[in-house]
Amino acid sequence: MLLLSKMNRIPTWVLLISFYLLLQTTKSETEEVKSSLIKFFGKLSNMNSPPEPAWGWNLSSDPCRDQWMGIGCDIGNVTVKKITLDSFNFSGTLDANALCDVQSLALSLTSLSISDNKIFGEILDAIGNCRQLTHLYISGNQFSGSLPSSVSRLVNLKKLDLSNNNLAGDLPDLTGISGLTEFSAQKNHFTGAIPDFEFSNLFQFNVSFNNFSGPIPSGASRFPVSSFTGNTELCGDPLPEKCPPLHTESEETKKSKGVSSVQVLMFSGYFLIGLVIVLLILFRVCRKKKTEGENDDSDYKVASFDDSINKSSFTTIEYKTDLSKSEILAASADQSALMSSSLIVLTSPVVNGLRFEDLLKAPAELLGRGKHGSVYKVICEEEVALAVKRIKNWGISSDDFKTRMRRLDQVKHPNVLPAVAFYCSRQEKLLVYEYQQNGSLLRLLHGTKLGQPFDWSSRLGIAASIAEALTFMHHELSEEGIAHGNLKSSNILLNKNMEPYVSEYGLMEMDTAQNESSFKADIYGFGVILLELLTGKLQVQNNGMDVAKWVLSVVHEEWTGEVFDKTLIQEGASEERLVNLLQVAIKCINRAPETRPSINQVALMLSTIRDDEERSIVSEVSRAGTNM
Repeated sequence: MLLLSKMNRIPTWVLLISFYLLLQTTKSETEEVKSSLIKFFGKLSNMNSPPEPAWGWNLSSDPCRDQWMGIGCDIGNVTVKKITLDSFNFSGTLDANALCDVQSLALSLTSLSISDNKIFGEILDAIGNCRQLTHLYISGNQFSGSLPSSVSRLVNLKKLDLSNNNLAGDLPDLTGISGLTEFSAQKNHFTGAIPDFEFSNLFQFNVSFNNFSGPIPSGASRFPVSSFTGNTELCGDPLPEKCPPLHTESEETKKSKGVSSVQVLMFSGYFLIGLVIVLLILFRVCRKKKTEGENDDSDYKVASFDDSINKSSFTTIEYKTDLSKSEILAASADQSALMSSSLIVLTSPVVNGLRFEDLLKAPAELLGRGKHGSVYKVICEEEVALAVKRIKNWGISSDDFKTRMRRLDQVKHPNVLPAVAFYCSRQEKLLVYEYQQNGSLLRLLHGTKLGQPFDWSSRLGIAASIAEALTFMHHELSEEGIAHGNLKSSNILLNKNMEPYVSEYGLMEMDTAQNESSFKADIYGFGVILLELLTGKLQVQNNGMDVAKWVLSVVHEEWTGEVFDKTLIQEGASEERLVNLLQVAIKCINRAPETRPSINQVALMLSTIRDDEERSIVSEVSRAGTNM
């Protein structure tokens, strides 16, 4: 009331002037944006005359409301968000100053795509001022010079495509762009070493046909050979060319460092004495451990593999607590297989030196059992927690199994949980993973809560990450026909940062004659996961009806609002985006596999929904800041 009374005392003319000034400021900013865009277009197209009226791009119209050619705006048709001018045969230059030195435009622009034109010249340093850019595509042009270091300031970038240009020089340090998922720089003239990236987040990386030299960074070795070919001075995995030692010595230096025969005899004597001492110590330690092992009742163990590997099979172990009996990896395996076969450790320091016998002796806890096998939590030496998957009823041969596991180890994505080791004998197949203490998506949605809010943005982010991971895996393994085969919420694990891991990829036997249907089955499984995220309901209800049939029946009765999880409605999640995601899910669970979208299409639809959500959040934060 006090505020209203004060306002009533303000003269009307003061309010009118303030309103007029506000309008003038807004109008001034709009005019500045239009002028900058027109200047940018003129330089890009190398045109001395204005563009055709149908294109827009003139001061007498509005870029959003009048839908200028190649301009994309926000939902309210107020701010410019995207500029897409691909394949228009433009032959001018990229005026980054015109776009990125205008604050209101630089703060709103998220995507710039001018690929497949004839644009030339250098990329101006001002490009780094467009810090909201998430997508930058300039491939298929004639850009020259070096990539400016200011690109490293584009910390929101997700996709950067510089391919098929004449760019040269060293690449700048881009490690600050932690969210980058795609980087393409093939067919340029870049030199020097490949810099470090956040390779764990990248699922597309290509620097082929440049002039890079030196070793390939260790994090990049998971990408295929085709990502590096055409760089004659590169070496290291995955290329067949091995890198030379870092330091080489001349023959003269080696001779100067040589030792005399007297020294050789002396060192040999010391070595033999030391060897005898070490053997004596080992002998006494082994005897002591054996004695302790015989006197140890192991009453404290939850469950354990049989401590002896001299038996012909894994044996059933009784729990020493009040729990019931549980069969721990009870599968027959003959003694010779146990003694001769060993754990095959893939590229992971977590299980370095781990042996099959270590798994036999380690405490184990049954985590889950399904028709395709059982999963155990195993605590190895130094308190390393592992998850061991025992596969059953898989008719694949041992050789094919080993080939499959090694192929899957080559195809890595930051949201796909890799196996760190595997074991294969005539009758036993085991897979070893790093144990994820935050459990599965199924548990987060329906089981014990982890004390962290599972809001709409988090659910949408998890769905988009899973879609991106499946897109990468389907693309890389399409020729082999290796789909996931058993995609469900219990196979989506959460790492320590609550980011999703798709686990147990490729552990189902595939029919090579039905490769396409295997991938379409993954689409159905992903659709069900989307429905679980939207509804908060289990895949199969207590009454036996699965969530897909229930959702379709509710939507058919035009009660769509009843589908969504009430917690999402209560938090104020956008109904429009909830419905959009529901439509994607319904497309995925179509009864006819051939009519389901590809995972690429699904990922694109989810990316659009997530981008809309992120823009909405930024807009709300901006409004809140203005009102403070």
